[in-house]
Amino acid sequence: MPTSRRGISRASARALPAPCASLRPLLVALAGAVVAALPVVALAQEPRAWAGATEPAREPLRIAAAPPATDSDANVAAGAPASLIPTGNLLTTLHSGGWLMVPLVGCSFALAVFGIERAVNLRTGSVVPKLFVERFVAQLQARALSRQAALEACDENGSPAARVFAAALRRWGRPAVEIEQAAIDACERELNHLRRYRRVFNGVATISPLLGLLGTVFGLIRSFNDVAAAGAMGRPDLLAGGFGEALITTAMGLLVAIPAMVLHSYFTSRVDRLAMRLDESCQQVIDEISQEALAEPKRRMAG
Repeated sequence: MPTSRRGISRASARALPAPCASLRPLLVALAGAVVAALPVVALAQEPRAWAGATEPAREPLRIAAAPPATDSDANVAAGAPASLIPTGNLLTTLHSGGWLMVPLVGCSFALAVFGIERAVNLRTGSVVPKLFVERFVAQLQARALSRQAALEACDENGSPAARVFAAALRRWGRPAVEIEQAAIDACERELNHLRRYRRVFNGVATISPLLGLLGTVFGLIRSFNDVAAAGAMGRPDLLAGGFGEALITTAMGLLVAIPAMVLHSYFTSRVDRLAMRLDESCQQVIDEISQEALAEPKRRMAG
């Protein structure tokens, strides 16, 4: 029995290598699978993998086809202006402004006509002629003019200063207060005549911006109507026509109103300066023809 057990143990010891040899391919395959799974395990250890974020698949880059060239693109490339608002030709600009340019042009014409008229008639030589006033006052001081001769000289001259002097001469020999009151009334009438047409400048300066604003509103309405009718909100070229009309009328209104305000202020100050000179000259005449002035030489002769 002992001999048989030893024989069996030796036989089993010799038979062990056979199963190990058969397991070698399985071990090799298992090792290859472990090596292949290492990158996946490493990727799973990253924070983005634990957070559940996965990198999206990248699509290949696609190059869109260029849109066909249009005439506007060709003009821009050639250096042509893309603006539709005319600024070079005056007639084209006025035509593009719409029908409101007609009253604006009328206002500018009236401003030019009345501005020239006031500039001519408000000259110092026309209102208070220096040579006539100096000679007239000098002759009165020298007692070289009678009442009738002084009135004829004033009627011959015909200036506003001469008319005021004539109103004072008609009170020759009266008290100075009475003569002065007559001169003040005549001077006020002449100043009212000199202040005429001021309302024209004031009206032009007020109406022109309002007409320009009205043209702006009409231009915007036209632009939005064009866009709504075309049904294309992405086409700014449809807004250019109405915006051009709006801007042209606004600019025209300001171009007319600003000179009107300047002329109104200038002519107002001009009349005020002429009134001061007229008052000074008239006071010199009153001092020579009043009752007090005429009685003084008689007192000297009597004394």
